[in-house]
Amino acid sequence: MTKEIVIDPVTRIEGHAKITVFLNDSGEASEAQLHVTQLRGFEKFVEGRPFHEMPALTARICGICPVSHLMAAAKAGDSILAVKIPPTAKKLRRIMNMGQHIQSHALNFFHLSSPDLLLGFDSDPAKRNIFGVLKDHPELARDGIRLRAFGQKVIEFLGGKRIHPSWAVPGGVSSPLTIEVRDKILALLPEAKSIALKTIGWYKQAFGKYTAEIQSFANFPSLFLGMVTPQGGLEQYDGLIRITDENRKIVADKLEHSNYQSFIGEAAETWSFLKFPYYKPMGYPDGNYRVGPLARLNIIDKCGTPEADKEFLEFKQLDKGAVKSSFHYHYARLIEILFSIEKMEQLLHDKDILSTHVRATGGVNAFEGIGASEAPRGILFHHYKVDENGLMKWCNLIIATGHNNLSMNKGITQVAKHFVKGAKIQEGMLNRVEAVVRAFDPCLSCSTHSLGKMPLQIQLIDPEGKVADQTVR
Repeated sequence: MTKEIVIDPVTRIEGHAKITVFLNDSGEASEAQLHVTQLRGFEKFVEGRPFHEMPALTARICGICPVSHLMAAAKAGDSILAVKIPPTAKKLRRIMNMGQHIQSHALNFFHLSSPDLLLGFDSDPAKRNIFGVLKDHPELARDGIRLRAFGQKVIEFLGGKRIHPSWAVPGGVSSPLTIEVRDKILALLPEAKSIALKTIGWYKQAFGKYTAEIQSFANFPSLFLGMVTPQGGLEQYDGLIRITDENRKIVADKLEHSNYQSFIGEAAETWSFLKFPYYKPMGYPDGNYRVGPLARLNIIDKCGTPEADKEFLEFKQLDKGAVKSSFHYHYARLIEILFSIEKMEQLLHDKDILSTHVRATGGVNAFEGIGASEAPRGILFHHYKVDENGLMKWCNLIIATGHNNLSMNKGITQVAKHFVKGAKIQEGMLNRVEAVVRAFDPCLSCSTHSLGKMPLQIQLIDPEGKVADQTVR
């Protein structure tokens, strides 16, 4: 008889989820499903609000990556205003977005994933956490804290606060960069760069111990999707979309984010609140693609900064064609941290970075606007429709984590088949199933949005804790 193993909750991720592993009659894993069990309704309750409030409103979707929503929403607002924002405003947005990438990548690597890498996937779960890392590897733990704090300080210096800043607005940013703030950020850059380089050196020495995990952690052919610069370089804020296959061959290039509906479809399943985006020309579910740091490094020709380019060349040697194992999301994050630090320093030395011309103004010149930006976890789309007064009539959000939904489900099935043996379930087996999800760094608080008929279960519990009645849709 088929049996199930339920991992509830999935630990060391942002948001709430559970995993069901289905076993066959021989006690071997046959399939696994990632159930995202929370629902966010931002698409509906922003209706009727002025579009210029959308950056501040949608930043509240998540406390981990508010800047990502701030950027995509502001860019959708730019489109509604039909303005070209000042060059300095674009550079300042880039800098804040880089701060977001640094703090978010540091959070995943040092706080959520390093307990597995440093203490072992089979180590005592009571110690396999950030406190265990702090005890056994105090210097690396402190480096993680300092690196994340640096990214947060960049956001705070520019936007006034670390969480939910309202600084990026339709038309640009609300205030220019001052000499004092520029110099504060520049003074912090050397330590941040030193930590990034040291951590990359440690990681390259360590990940060779995890051959079985590298082979089974969502290691399969797929498409990879993300933004690139006009020169094919690493892009984290604004570029054209490129899609490549498992051989690094370009499938589609120079796609405009404003036409995303022509190449991205959105499906839904009854067992999760998380949408399943797919590449339309290949259909569902064959049009499986990955986004985020691994995908961004798989689609580019170069990073575009000296130290990051050196690491990128080594990264490319990990596999023939594209680097397919999602275990290497960890390495990709560290390279992106290094790139962000180097690129931020270049921008802060730009001759017009202190310009006070940072905002273009206008009215409702278009009734529809689409904004996209590269969030730490992958490309993020905000699509708005407004009336003649600029009030929101309709909204669609495709969150970075959602793009990876098909791959996460395929990945947990792959790792469950490799490690989970029903005759003798060990905690380390199940931790590896969770760990492949952590490799993608899902932000489930961001990701769950309405599409079609979603599952719903309501239970009435009596005073004794028993289910008195329930309804299921």
